Amino acid sequence: MHNRRTVFLVVAGATSVSLALSACGKSDPEDSAKGDTVGIAMPTRASERWITDGNTIVRDLKGNGYKTRLVYGDDDPAQQVEQIQDLIDQHVDALIVAAIDNRSLREVLQKAADAEIPVISYDRLILGTKNVDYYASFDNEQVGRLQARYIIEKLGIEDGKGPFNIELFAGSKDDNNTKYFFDGAMQLLQPYLDKKLLVVRSGQTKLDEVTTLRWDGVTARKRMARILDESYAGSRVDAVLSPYDGISIGVLAAFESDGYGSAAKPLPVVTGQDAELASVKSIIAGRQSQTVYKDLRHLAEVAAAMADDLLHGREPNVNDTSTYNNGSKVVPAYLLQPEGVDKTNYRSVLVASGYYTDSDLK
Repeated sequence: MHNRRTVFLVVAGATSVSLALSACGKSDPEDSAKGDTVGIAMPTRASERWITDGNTIVRDLKGNGYKTRLVYGDDDPAQQVEQIQDLIDQHVDALIVAAIDNRSLREVLQKAADAEIPVISYDRLILGTKNVDYYASFDNEQVGRLQARYIIEKLGIEDGKGPFNIELFAGSKDDNNTKYFFDGAMQLLQPYLDKKLLVVRSGQTKLDEVTTLRWDGVTARKRMARILDESYAGSRVDAVLSPYDGISIGVLAAFESDGYGSAAKPLPVVTGQDAELASVKSIIAGRQSQTVYKDLRHLAEVAAAMADDLLHGREPNVNDTSTYNNGSKVVPAYLLQPEGVDKTNYRSVLVASGYYTDSDLK
């Protein structure tokens, strides 16, 4: 196996050499790194987006001459640790990891470091270890801001309307992105909560009160149903901050079971994330209100390019070298920009870009 981590560190410390290598662009197919194997550890097959991520990374790497080994942890942190250990034992040359539990990988990534295997943290930042070389993701606070901005504009709060009732949902407590999504949203929502123009009747406003383990829609539905039963007798919910489409589906199911969805009792504004097919169809049908589109094709491309650079001793391209401190180091990152999607622009964003076709959305 090639000594990839040593090569990377030497090049990273020699600016003139790294610039010369970066200027070379794509490597010749005869380059020694071609034919190396990249291990890809994704968190679950229960979400459409992770299947898309895994398959797209494989396609991009194979198109660039690499072998791949793709595994899914099925939302079991211990299983993911075993899978990564197995990839290390199979002598993969690089690892791309989307963590299930962002603090469960310290020991196994130390073994990757001992084997001189570079690690790219994919979408979810891995915490508490220096053995993460790069991070590929989206601007996660911007995701939350897009969701909050949509709620504010849709309710017309800035036009003097209100007060409105809102309930807050966040992602899994073991996913580092959860905090960024929630913080981004609360930057915009908190001033209206302080002014009582937005009211959380359940009283659940702190991050640790609103998380949804494993981003599970059934868990979200049960919590929403409990909130409706305990806090909304004789009143209605006007909006729900939902961080992810799967959670949104669960939340909407609770509302519909409670009689929402009629002209007399319309569904609240419900946000989402990932532009999953079922939720885009729900938006078109007038149920879910909004989602945040993150073009997974571009994220996979960034991660594959990072792996290619590392395996050739080049410094990967990054655009953030200060934000993502994982508790052991600041991990250099490349962040992509998300985009809000609702019924007014889904065609110009999702169909025009080729992410979905018209037939997909029927």
